[in-house]
Amino acid sequence: MRTHPFILSLICLLLTVASARAQFKEGGTPGGPELGEAKPQRWKIGISVTASGGACTGIAGYVPVPREWPEQEVRDVEDEVSPSAKISYRTVDNSVRLMVVKIRRLPASQTAKAIVTYEVTHRPQLPPETTDQYVTADTKKMGRDLRRYLGTSPYIESRHPKIRKLAKEIGVDKATAWEQVEAVYDWVRDKVEYKNGPLKGALAALKDGTGDCEEMTSLFIAICRAKDIPARTVWVQGHCYPEFYLEDKEGKGRWFPCQVAGSRAFGGIPETRPILQKGDNFRALDKSRERKHYLNTVVTGDRFGGQPRVREIYQAVGK
Repeated sequence: MRTHPFILSLICLLLTVASARAQFKEGGTPGGPELGEAKPQRWKIGISVTASGGACTGIAGYVPVPREWPEQEVRDVEDEVSPSAKISYRTVDNSVRLMVVKIRRLPASQTAKAIVTYEVTHRPQLPPETTDQYVTADTKKMGRDLRRYLGTSPYIESRHPKIRKLAKEIGVDKATAWEQVEAVYDWVRDKVEYKNGPLKGALAALKDGTGDCEEMTSLFIAICRAKDIPARTVWVQGHCYPEFYLEDKEGKGRWFPCQVAGSRAFGGIPETRPILQKGDNFRALDKSRERKHYLNTVVTGDRFGGQPRVREIYQAVGK
């Protein structure tokens, strides 16, 4: 895997689904994920900016931070914010929470910090006991928030003819929607060898037969979307994995995670690292309006004789 904004490097989980079950305690909300136990973790997240060689003005930026999900609880514990720095929060596409930082003026050689300590409890998820009740959702009845996980994204070429051809072939002999998605999962794990390298996307991974967690996740998502099954990327510290969406026969929908790169875990996952983002098609928050696979930490500023030097902080701390 290439160097990522959060220095992504795959840490293969050494737990199997069976061993994970032994750790989990069933819980969760009706119709939602079955959740296991997890201890709260504390993370310091933010930026530190130093005016090097002279004063800097108009410094502005944003940092992705954890937010609430059905399987994740988040609490702000402590702020370490310099008087010259102001922070606020913004949610993008109901998928990413950003800490927005503004520093009007920073004198030469001075450092301003915008760091928040979060207590995050990300509970592992269990696969359902029975799966026959799950069906693919009716695309004609999908709302906009769900339909966006059927289209293309950067590095997820779900409408390419090769991807669409695969989608028509993989899992066609399976009786249930669950088995069809699982066939895609097993196919990707069988055909793509894990290999660290530069970001290249789903189609390149299909051609090369190699990729890391981002490529394997992207290819799984691309094939699912070509089958009209919503799927998206989940980004945790140091790793990513996919989720797919199915409904029960009463029309109640649910997202299911799986571990494409690493130990086999389908429909549930023993993951407890903080979720930082869900999704893989974001509009850049700058003038370019470029679509992004992931929202990086971004800081800009006007030079006033100096150069703003930025240090990104993602640090696990004791409780």
